[in-house]
Amino acid sequence: MVMKGQKISDRYQLIKSIGEGGMANVYLAYDTILDRNVAVKVLRGDLANDEKFVRRFQREALAASSLSNPNIVEVYDVGEDNGDYYIVMEYIEGKHLKDLLKKRGSLTVTEAVDIVLQITDGLSVAHDSYIIHRDIKPQNIMILENGLVKITDFGIAMAINSTQLTQTNSVMGSVHYLPPEQASGKGATLQSDIYSIGILFYELLTGKLPFKGENAVEIALKHLKEPLPSIRDELPNIPQSVENIIIKATAKNPKNRYADAREMHEDLKTCLDPSRANEEKIKLKYQEISDDTKIIKQVKSDSKEKDVKKNIDKSNVNNKKEDSDEIIVKKITGDDMKKQNGILIKLAAIFVGLIIVVTLVFVLIIFTSQRKVLIVPDVKNLTIEEAVQVLQDAGFTVSDDQDSTASKEVEVGKVVRTLPPEGTKKRKDSEIKLVVSTGDETIMIDDYTGKNFYEIKGSLEARGIIVNYEDEIIDDPESEVKSDEIVRQSVTAGTSLKKGESITLYKAVIGEVYPDFTDGTYTVADVDRFCKEHNVNLKIEYVNSETSLNGTILEQKREPGSPVESETDFTIVVVKSDNTSQTEEPSCDDGLC
Repeated sequence: MVMKGQKISDRYQLIKSIGEGGMANVYLAYDTILDRNVAVKVLRGDLANDEKFVRRFQREALAASSLSNPNIVEVYDVGEDNGDYYIVMEYIEGKHLKDLLKKRGSLTVTEAVDIVLQITDGLSVAHDSYIIHRDIKPQNIMILENGLVKITDFGIAMAINSTQLTQTNSVMGSVHYLPPEQASGKGATLQSDIYSIGILFYELLTGKLPFKGENAVEIALKHLKEPLPSIRDELPNIPQSVENIIIKATAKNPKNRYADAREMHEDLKTCLDPSRANEEKIKLKYQEISDDTKIIKQVKSDSKEKDVKKNIDKSNVNNKKEDSDEIIVKKITGDDMKKQNGILIKLAAIFVGLIIVVTLVFVLIIFTSQRKVLIVPDVKNLTIEEAVQVLQDAGFTVSDDQDSTASKEVEVGKVVRTLPPEGTKKRKDSEIKLVVSTGDETIMIDDYTGKNFYEIKGSLEARGIIVNYEDEIIDDPESEVKSDEIVRQSVTAGTSLKKGESITLYKAVIGEVYPDFTDGTYTVADVDRFCKEHNVNLKIEYVNSETSLNGTILEQKREPGSPVESETDFTIVVVKSDNTSQTEEPSCDDGLC
């Protein structure tokens, strides 16, 4: 179990929890190597021992890491640390689309179209790779302050041609955005994402969901059987072209929908053009709702069916999130399908035969693989040569590539750990990578010139470096240097510092600075003019002196070269011939009237 403050793989320092899900928890973390905040998703401890869930979790990482688009959260790293399976992702400082809807109620047509355009643009990349998100909903859409949309949580994303991990007729995802084909027990397709986007589009414009019910099954039935309420009945001023997109996206029959997100994206790009202002209402080509199909919950008895309904209703109340329900539904045929029994029997026979063959192959694979399963030995604190020998003797191959990490416990050049770690079960001849110690942790100093002082200071101090600073006055009006920008540093780039060592950063201060008024060339009147020009309150402290002339400026309370700040006090010490000593405002006696 991971905790706040824990460092994963000696790299990702967990800062705080920022989300919890059915499969994993998400943490804000600090990447100590690349010096940036990241989001780390860690598989829940009670699921880490479940091979099925681990495979699904790893599949999420592989699916998401292959996608590159500004509208998809980027995946940086995937790994396992002492039994904790994790994914490192781009950290997004924004709000969920659900939060925006709660605050605004609904969005304008332009806003909604822009958001759906970005969603379909991101999903186009996924669909090009035959990857289905399977859980499009406002909670999985982030929106940044600049309006950029990011699709998150490919938690149940699945490549069409990859192994199906969910049970047959099992449905995952949020019931309020559930495509009819999944409600009837069929598998998800690219067009399943299109349906969910269409429901989301409807919600953005109206501020409410099209289908509601007392429980998940009732809502699923409405997705399967009831037509989508007309959005123009709710909002008469919505362009017909926009309603047409929603009608096509939320068609019950997948044949009537867009083929993929890219096709929908192209249609969205022109939906607000004047040329489509008088567009006619779309007519779907294929029949929408079939009367010979119904859905029931997959239960073994009436009593169990009541228990399942009771549990679903209780879950709805406790979680206060109707959109997080997961349901299991099963498709059965009506009486009018009996005439196809002959074909069905033949298909069933073929299906049973395939199951037998697949089962035999699966058993054979399990039997042969179990004979070759080995346990990765502990090679910590061994030299590289010793570790290689131990691993090879145990039946593994050792990767030519090595990782390195700082370690206070392990000497330089010796093994800190292996990837995968000790105790992991792997097949014979599996490749093992060594992680070698670089000694006590050091931080490589970069060239920080031109960067914001406070950001660099916080980053270095978080890594244990003491940061000193000095102001560097920039009085050239044509200079492009910005205030608080680092102009130079005491430690050159490429130098390594250990924790506790220090660096001095020189930050830019833009504007006027105090001259040295004690150099003998300035009078009190000069100081007064300077202070008035810069809106500074001049205060004079008078003292006696037997060696200095009357009116001589002996001292100034702010150092020469320090920045001038308006509406602050500036005190100077001036010689006065009488025997009094006082602090006062300048007077006419000083020739300042």
